[in-house]
Amino acid sequence: MNDLLAESKKLVGVVEGDSIPQEYIPKLIKYYQDGKFPLDKLIKVYDFQDINQAFADFKAGKVFKPIVKM
Repeated sequence: MNDLLAESKKLVGVVEGDSIPQEYIPKLIKYYQDGKFPLDKLIKVYDFQDINQAFADFKAGKVFKPIVKM
């Protein structure tokens, strides 16, 4: 812990991205529409029956955000 606090470093906790959703989400949508935010490369949709594969792919780093549809 001493290494973390040495040299004026600080530990900061953030809950849910520390953003204002009403401002941030429209910006993300605009970035996606402009081709500046590669959402399609960050997510993968899985059928509910493949939920174990979704967890395995996430754990292996194959997908950043697995989405399971029911």
